Formats: sequence, structure tokens, C-alpha cells
Amino acid sequence: MKIKTPAKINLALDVTGKLENGYHTIESVFQTVGLYDEVEVTLNSSGINITCELPADFAKADPIPCDERNIAFKAAKLFSETTGYSGGCDIHIVKGIPSQAGMGGGSTDAAAVLYCMNSLTGNKIGTSELAAMGKKLGADVPFFFTGGTAYVEGIGEKISPLPDYSGRVLVIAKGTEGVSTAEAYANIDALTSPLHPPAHELVNALKTTPEDAHNYFGNLFEQAVQLEEVDDIKSVMVNSGALKAVMTGSGSAVFGLFSSTDAAEVCAEKLREKSYFAAVCMTVADTFIE
Repeated sequence: MKIKTPAKINLALDVTGKLENGYHTIESVFQTVGLYDEVEVTLNSSGINITCELPADFAKADPIPCDERNIAFKAAKLFSETTGYSGGCDIHIVKGIPSQAGMGGGSTDAAAVLYCMNSLTGNKIGTSELAAMGKKLGADVPFFFTGGTAYVEGIGEKISPLPDYSGRVLVIAKGTEGVSTAEAYANIDALTSPLHPPAHELVNALKTTPEDAHNYFGNLFEQAVQLEEVDDIKSVMVNSGALKAVMTGSGSAVFGLFSSTDAAEVCAEKLREKSYFAAVCMTVADTFIE
């Protein structure tokens, strides 16, 4: 079974607290975007094998483990342990989503593996159960079973659908700098008087005046993660006519919202001339594409 599985961006991302177990609570608006990994799963008699195909520009910046450390491998193992499936599988991933980018590239692959294995083995596990299984792998995994636009709370497990925000033109760009999530959260904890992004106002705008929603995009991590490449990419986007440019997740990818595809293409080319990864895509409502 072969499917395309999307990336996500955070239209807004705030950190609201820290639990006793060390996890941080968030308030965010997640959005799936038309940048995809391709995941192929083939059942076999025993053992989990994983292979990865990376574009050359990804391989230089983002080494991805193609062994038991890969979250897609862990997803297959968890599915077998949870359902009692005694066989194995071969997983092949063609990466179209940069890693260490704050775009859920690993989480979406894990969700795709669970989805494929559920279908291939003939299990009738529902979406909510698969999402609960995915939560054990990572906080972002459950979202990819619903996709679209959603208000996300807790550690990422509380997901409430929002009005469709698909069809908006984006440029997504990333440099070679990566961000350690642990380090980013440590920097968040060290902030003394952070300016919190208006996530609630964004939710209200998406429900009432979606054309104004970009005015409420924002990411607390921009105050905690100081990366020259992020600042440079944002500057190029704004100077190219972006309505808004914001870092996604804990970094280090940046998305810019544009009013036209033509303007977005011009911006992306400017970014590529500066040796950044840059892609033009749209916000999408769908998640897995078979």
C-alpha cells in the first residue's frame, strides 16, 4: 500500500505550562499543507525493514536514521504489539518534508504506517483508536488522522476541528540550521516575560473572518530560538509581499502566506538563490492520499 502523507504547520503556537512529568502544554492551531512524504508499506512474514529516499539537499542538512530509531519503524512495532499481528513489513519512505523543521515529518510517517498496516492486515481499528496508538509515539501523531485545520491543546492530544482553511498559498522555506526540541523548550522555560501569540483570536477569526486570520498568526518559539536563517527567510518573504511570515513548530522552517501563486513563486526563487530549501504549496483539508 502506497500513500502520500502531508506536513503540518502551526498557524499559531503558544506554550501554556509545564507538567510534573516534564511535558509542556501547548495551545496551537495546526494546519496540514500540500508538502508530502510518500510512504509504502508491504507486509512480509517476519521482521521490520525500513528504507529512506532523500533529496540531495535534505541529505546534507538532515540525516534521517533508517533503522529502529526511525519513528515509522517504531510505529510498525507498536502496531504489531498492540494488535497481535505476528508478521513483519517493509517500509519505504520518499521524503518530501524536511526534518528538524517543525513540520511533523516523522509524525506524519508514523501515522501513515499505522494507517497502512491497519488496512493491509484487515484490522477494523477506528480512527480514534489509531490516534490513541499514535499518541504513544509522539504528541503530533494523532493530528494526522484528522488533518485539516484544528485547535490543539494539552500536549497535543486534544484536537478540535476548525473551519476549513484550505486553498491558501504558501511558501515554505528552511535553511541548514536545525533546532533541538529539548533545547527549544528549555529556552522557553528561561523566558522572563514572553509575548504570547493570540491563539484564541486566531480561532475566532477562522470562525468569523478567515480573510483576516493571518493577522493573528504567531509562534512563541521565535522568542526562544534565535536563528539567523529564520530571520533572513522571514525578511525575504515579507519583502516579497507575504501577508505574514512565521516560523513553524520549534523550528526551523518558516512559512509565508501569499495572496497569489505568482508572488509566491517569485519569493521561492529568491530563497533558492540564497541556497535555502523553498517550496510553494497550499493549505489542504485532506490527510492521507491513496
